[in-house]
Amino acid sequence: MSDLGAYLIRRLLVNLLVFFLITVAIFGLVHKTPGDPIAMQVPADQLNAGSAEFIAQKRHELGLDQSVFVQYWHWLGNALRGDLGYSLLNGRAVTEVLGERIGPTIELMGVALLISLLVAIPLGIAAARRRNSLVDYSATVVSLGSVSIPVFFVALIAIYLFTLKLQWLPSSGISDPTAPSLLDTIRHLVLPALILGFGNSGPFMRYVRSSMITELQADYVRTAEAKGAPPRRVVIRHAFRNSLIPLLTVVASNVPQLLAGAVVIEQVFAWPGMGQLAVSSVNQHDYSVIIGFALLIAILVLLSNLLADVLYTLVDPRVRLR
Repeated sequence: MSDLGAYLIRRLLVNLLVFFLITVAIFGLVHKTPGDPIAMQVPADQLNAGSAEFIAQKRHELGLDQSVFVQYWHWLGNALRGDLGYSLLNGRAVTEVLGERIGPTIELMGVALLISLLVAIPLGIAAARRRNSLVDYSATVVSLGSVSIPVFFVALIAIYLFTLKLQWLPSSGISDPTAPSLLDTIRHLVLPALILGFGNSGPFMRYVRSSMITELQADYVRTAEAKGAPPRRVVIRHAFRNSLIPLLTVVASNVPQLLAGAVVIEQVFAWPGMGQLAVSSVNQHDYSVIIGFALLIAILVLLSNLLADVLYTLVDPRVRLR
């Protein structure tokens, strides 16, 4: 077995243990939150003596009157068979509900991440090559702005400017239900993806700049320049490639932050993704959906970190996974 194969097996086993501990923590925390999802289904004006029996009966039918340990054991057995339970609000399977929402969220996050890198990498390289110049200061201002300005504030300004004033782009939904098309979907995606991507480009740009400054001062760069290598080749093929490992690390660790931004953006732009579903589920104490959403996030984070470790070996052959 190759070193990479043995490493992947070890990491998967460790990730399984971590994932199990995450399920315990999530299940316990969700069931300890204040509020009763069954009582919330009874209108306030109908709360009377009869509603107490109804609530008790429903809690018994759903197993919510059992201890948290018993509930977790039953849930874990079903989850291992691919059954994450049913929504307490509409009775639909959690896997079906999440399956409908995961596509739009991945689409939004993927395009936003691409935009972040397209903004951060050129700015970071330019700032490193022209350190302490107007280019460097301008890139720093852009980076600080993307970090310090809340995405919902930028989103509101964008809606006011591009939707209300100029009427160039739509401000809600994933497409026009009366005339759906690829172009219409792209028009709906432009604003949320650009804003989410800009909000996450700042940290990437700072890491690219810092890593490039270090690499451009290395001996191998001066050697390549002394041998007459073109500046573009020295920067891109040598210095930038060696600076990718810190960038891969911060991209992998930034996945939760990217998703947190997607939750806000989905609320502002009424984007029908998992973030919008998670907010509504938290407000309505829909335990099963909240747990399913949290588990998907845990899987996404674990896989993104594993993928980053594997990519290290492709970027720098000197790296050995053990």
